[in-house]
Amino acid sequence: MRVLTEVYRSSLKDEMYLYIDKKRGLKAVPETLMAIFGKPQAVFTFFLTPEKMLARADARKICTELMTKGFYLQMPPVRETYLLDLYRAPTEARY
Repeated sequence: MRVLTEVYRSSLKDEMYLYIDKKRGLKAVPETLMAIFGKPQAVFTFFLTPEKMLARADARKICTELMTKGFYLQMPPVRETYLLDLYRAPTEARY
């Protein structure tokens, strides 16, 4: 099973990606999801197989979703709250 897949980046949410079966296009994606996703920005196109190694997603699951629904939504990773506190800390250096 090989699926010609196009990947889009969300314009509204950082690190959210939408995998699309290129034959079906974006018309398979519900309007409510597109409203949350924002304007899709094309990232790349490739042939996806169940054996392909992907960084944050299971290729077998994506292939199944593309064949049944025509799209797969990859959510951003969960942010650890203690890491966010590092950015909230005062940045003034004291010696």
